[in-house]
Amino acid sequence: MQTEQESMETQKVSIRSLRPGDLEGVITIDAKATGRRRVEYFKLKLQMAMNETGVEVSLAAEIDEMFVGFLIARVYYGDFGIAEPSAVLEVMGVHPDFRGVGVGHALLEQLATNLLGLGVGTVSTEVNWDDPRMIAFLQREGFLPAQRFCLDMDCEAFRRRQETQI
Repeated sequence: MQTEQESMETQKVSIRSLRPGDLEGVITIDAKATGRRRVEYFKLKLQMAMNETGVEVSLAAEIDEMFVGFLIARVYYGDFGIAEPSAVLEVMGVHPDFRGVGVGHALLEQLATNLLGLGVGTVSTEVNWDDPRMIAFLQREGFLPAQRFCLDMDCEAFRRRQETQI
């Protein structure tokens, strides 16, 4: 007898372009992971993704026509002093009931195919250092530490330093 997990693993993951009608599904999946509904954030992200031209780099995953995952990525033709085209995986989410059955892999596989079609050879992303599950997933998919630093600046602290120097 098949377990529920084995049954889900045999289901076919379909990948398609992200559509405006996917907004609520994106928000719901993200909220399950983050604990908050980022409605305005995703309205803006989807609007930007829908206005992109060329090969689709923002994708949706379905199993049996049910929305189970997404990724939003962007292509840059030179950024942060890098002359070659590159892509950034901005956000990715898989419904908790469908994690571990290949949804994330299928999304990244289609993303890689689409990016190669655009002549883009690399994709970068950021992950919280205290999210070992996501770090392990990205590592399994072939992501490696980048050869550059990601830096943050606390604007309030910066402003306070400037005020004390006057």
